[in-house]
Amino acid sequence: MSRMKTVRAALLAVLTTAVAVFAAPSPSMADGDNYHSVCTSWTVRCQTGVEVVGPAGVCDTANADNGSTIVCVDYYGDYVYVKDNDADGRSAMGFVSAENGIAYRYCRNPHGAGSWAKCNFDWAEAGGHAVRAGTLPSYSAEMRLQRLWTFYDN
Repeated sequence: MSRMKTVRAALLAVLTTAVAVFAAPSPSMADGDNYHSVCTSWTVRCQTGVEVVGPAGVCDTANADNGSTIVCVDYYGDYVYVKDNDADGRSAMGFVSAENGIAYRYCRNPHGAGSWAKCNFDWAEAGGHAVRAGTLPSYSAEMRLQRLWTFYDN
């Protein structure tokens, strides 16, 4: 009888662990927002930016085809700032890709035309990074992100 209780307890522990593991969100979902289908990949981090007054860092502007989005990057703070300059109902998007670590980071500004949003990412300083800007049409539609500039660090 004692052995049967031990087997039952062990079986219960295994089942409890299995439920906890399979019920836990995937790493990409646990680390950010799931506002686009790409956000479910383990190579991607998606954040909805916090509304701020203005940016810091180096800035560049996407063309009008991409919603007049402005993206700024604070290289050493790992911050991305996104300004939405178009009252089109779509979120403005900033994007930074990296050669090392997590490959893709998306920063969404859903706060409306004229607003700035700030995302706080943690990227590997070493290697190349590419910055893009555009808009988020919908959850499953492809984002058209215009390449703005590239930066490198050792």
